[in-house]
Amino acid sequence: MPVPQQSVEPDPVADQAGPQPGERTKPRRRWRRIVLVSLLVVALLGVGGVVAGGLYLRSVESDIERVDAFTGVPEESRPQAVTRGAMNILILGSDTRDPESTSGSRTDTIILAHLPKDRSSAQLISIPRDTWVPVPRSRDGGHGGRDAKVNAAYAWGGVPLMVQTVEKFTGVRVDHVAMVDFAGFKEIIDALGGVRITSEKTFTSIHPPFRTFAQGPQEMDGEAALDYARQRKQFADGDFARIRHQQQVIKAILDKVSSGGVLTNPGKLNSFLQATSDSVSVDKDLSLLDMATELRGLRSGNLFFLTSPTKGTGRVGTESVVFADVDRVKSFYDSVRRDAVKEIISGGKR
Repeated sequence: MPVPQQSVEPDPVADQAGPQPGERTKPRRRWRRIVLVSLLVVALLGVGGVVAGGLYLRSVESDIERVDAFTGVPEESRPQAVTRGAMNILILGSDTRDPESTSGSRTDTIILAHLPKDRSSAQLISIPRDTWVPVPRSRDGGHGGRDAKVNAAYAWGGVPLMVQTVEKFTGVRVDHVAMVDFAGFKEIIDALGGVRITSEKTFTSIHPPFRTFAQGPQEMDGEAALDYARQRKQFADGDFARIRHQQQVIKAILDKVSSGGVLTNPGKLNSFLQATSDSVSVDKDLSLLDMATELRGLRSGNLFFLTSPTKGTGRVGTESVVFADVDRVKSFYDSVRRDAVKEIISGGKR
């Protein structure tokens, strides 16, 4: 059934914006497409539970940059936590090294990571960046207060407005925020000695050096894996393919770390941790040491990669957007609020 057309004036601010409230003043090289390495790292570092590991994690944690994620977010407008002990982490980022990127102020990847109260699994919910949602008015009053693509919120009001927008869309309270430089995955994967990824079909990258990825399993170094994770135009479902590829890379990293002797090899582990700490930033209250302890048993087999329910793509004025399936969104995120893991997993599959 065709998606109805809507009329709206395009807002150039979403694509051409400078630093916004909540944005770090460090070089933009760390503000690229985020994926889930923050969650993976804290899980992996918890393995073993030795005292030396805890001390080393404190040292690594001291090098990780912090972002002010919640300043200016009005408490009265925020959802209340429903299940005590469950945790929701908003993961954001963009890839300014991507040849298609035109601005470092957009968040090209938006993921809500749900950690159940028993910490036995994690549900990683990708919200397509072009999802058409209500964006609250920015703190300076100059933007928002209308429907727009979800990633416009970051350009208009930094991390705090992204938190407000995602909470308004999902009804889920965000407990923490994490950001990862997706371009930094090159160093992370190379520190691991490469990863094994299975391509769903044979296709050629649209970016130099125009690699051909053969259908089936193959070993990739950091450059190749990053190139693979960026591809979408060769696939009928476009940005949804890019989301799948990112999720594949994340799982491959976790599989390699847990099975490739990294955790028991001090040299390999140190290289991995140093590459990771250069790519991660978190909010002021998130303790990676506490997270590591809580998630020490997490493995790729109990990570579930899901997508926020949609009913397809369409246009709003001149903009190409993704339309949320409003009814399914409501029931799906109600499952997240209630920490109903089985319902989350079944409701988030495309």
